Amino acid sequence: MERSFLMNKKELIEDMAKESGLSRGNCEKALSAFQDSVIGALKKSDSVTLVGFGTFKVVSRASRQGRNPSTGETLTIAARKVAKFVVGKTLKDIIK
Repeated sequence: MERSFLMNKKELIEDMAKESGLSRGNCEKALSAFQDSVIGALKKSDSVTLVGFGTFKVVSRASRQGRNPSTGETLTIAARKVAKFVVGKTLKDIIK
């Protein structure tokens, strides 16, 4: 049986430092800069593609009918934009 493991931000930074030989402080700055860059691109509805890894992009969800679980009342869920990550081929092949 495989063990399920969720890595939080602190653990990711520690792993990045171990893999790269950089300090944890520098890895934290790099991760923050990466997050800020991706968020900035998505705010402008641009996409960010890391070949082999994946693509961060904004997609539009159409409005749809939903149901209030408490009352059973039908309601309309508004259209909105959401962030989406599409896994790249190399990463997909590695995690098969």
